[in-house]
Amino acid sequence: MSPSLPRIAIVGGGPAGLTTAVLLHKDSIPFTIFELRQKPTDEELAKPSGMLDLHEESGIAALRECGLFDDFQKLTGECTEAQKVADKDGNILYRDEGEKSERPEISRHNLTKLLISHIPAAQITWGRKLLAATSSITASRHTEIELDFGPHGKQTFDLVIGADGAWSSVRKLLTGVKPRYEGRQNITLTIREVTKKYPHLSDLVGTGTFASLGGRHGVMSQRGPQDSARIYIFLTIDEENFATKSGLASQTATAAKERILSDSALIGAWGPVIKELVTVACKEETGDNPGAMVDIKPLYVLPVDNAWEHRTGATIIGDASHLMGPWAGEGVNLAMWDSLLLAHAIVKAHETAGKDATAFQRALDPLVKEFEVDMAARSKEKAEESKKNGETMFGEDGAKAFVEFFNIHGPPAEQAAI
Repeated sequence: MSPSLPRIAIVGGGPAGLTTAVLLHKDSIPFTIFELRQKPTDEELAKPSGMLDLHEESGIAALRECGLFDDFQKLTGECTEAQKVADKDGNILYRDEGEKSERPEISRHNLTKLLISHIPAAQITWGRKLLAATSSITASRHTEIELDFGPHGKQTFDLVIGADGAWSSVRKLLTGVKPRYEGRQNITLTIREVTKKYPHLSDLVGTGTFASLGGRHGVMSQRGPQDSARIYIFLTIDEENFATKSGLASQTATAAKERILSDSALIGAWGPVIKELVTVACKEETGDNPGAMVDIKPLYVLPVDNAWEHRTGATIIGDASHLMGPWAGEGVNLAMWDSLLLAHAIVKAHETAGKDATAFQRALDPLVKEFEVDMAARSKEKAEESKKNGETMFGEDGAKAFVEFFNIHGPPAEQAAI
């Protein structure tokens, strides 16, 4: 028999899961978040992290409804909206000061801290890895979703929201579709106190987003906390397991630098300005994390038109639903937009059904089905945009093509952090 109160689980404590939680808490709707990671400390959240540019119609709209927009504004400014584009020799081909952009940047860590601070601590369960989700129907025709957390036991819910990212376990309940390799590898490095230590490199990358492109590769930067420059090296590589097969995965950033800068198939043919940026970034990364292996990862995407047959009691949002490349800056924005619209549906069903779980599920089901259809349409449009932008940026003369894009369309969305 169904319990009286609807039981809601949010699997995943990234922007999608946390935004959904804040919105539900605002309407006094109970839920539990299950997050794989351990609870981050204030010290961890103060470290440099990727920057996220939020858009008015999506990410910012969600924050406004959460009542957090004013607090959000206080956390922006570490990375401006300025953009610079250079060729592979470091020659600046385009620059602006962000005057045509209205997409403020916030660090991923600051956004996480902001959202967590408005969720009751008792409603977030940290260190829980979901192994499997299964669906069953009771004698009263009520759907229940059982979540298996291995050594931490099993729990049953009336609604499970999969906000558990690219390799979502909740998605397996709805569809067998898996992410596929996008064809690019990403190396992430950080230079702290870049203005003080390397003023000439600080001038090169500027105060916002910097992109050096050519030969189907890219070296990019975004400014961030602790006066940092977050450096991303994007390599177009056919081999999905390149990190392991090349040996880079078992090397420090300093050691990996030798291969990256000497191999003409990578960025060995690039100019000295960009090579210096990479050299310094590798040195600083190894200095900050001695003995750690270089952070190199393949990028994955879900099909542009990803969709599934609706299933009562479960849905997925964010990267779990529409994982795409970061080339349109839409990932986190779509995720928070999903959260906003799904929360609207849950609140409406909760108001209709009161405290009865079966009535809640019955009222919610058509609303979630409608939400999923709308989400698929929105995400398809953005995924197509991201794919097209990636093809533009990572062509043989990506810098020239990207500048032409700017001149025709104006500045596109900043690239979201990886």
